[in-house]
Amino acid sequence: MASSQLINDYRQWLTFQRQEQLSREHQGISQRLEDARASAGQVLQAYRSMAEKASTEGACYRTLFLRERNNNESLPCEGWLFVRRVLSEESSTRVRVTLLETFTLEDGIITPGDKPARKLTLEIYDKLDIDKGMRTEVRVDCLDTQQDYHFITLLDAVRGDLRPHLK
Repeated sequence: MASSQLINDYRQWLTFQRQEQLSREHQGISQRLEDARASAGQVLQAYRSMAEKASTEGACYRTLFLRERNNNESLPCEGWLFVRRVLSEESSTRVRVTLLETFTLEDGIITPGDKPARKLTLEIYDKLDIDKGMRTEVRVDCLDTQQDYHFITLLDAVRGDLRPHLK
């Protein structure tokens, strides 16, 4: 086997390893949120805090989200979220964000700035899960692209150096 093919195979293996790690991480955090019975109101407060830190300090937060593929399979992706604004109306909460993707299965690891930032609108809501005895679970889904959903943004993973890439 040629050494270039060997290196390509190794890089592909690393990408699959990272994908598996993100799958386990997204599933684990989702389960912890469900077990904690987090509500949309609690998540809304977290996003308001993120928006405040974004405006004063340029803070971006690590986020994991699911992307549905053509074959109806969903895989986690990773990125950094800059929360621009939180809009709360009667029963609807929307969050305007800028997303810098840093990992997808197709692209592998993406250096910030290599792929253009996307401006999105997320919606925070409580989803009723009939399969789990009428329990509700908080969800954050993208309104702009139906393929991207179930965003989980981590408050403990923050960067302040990504502002130049958000344009």
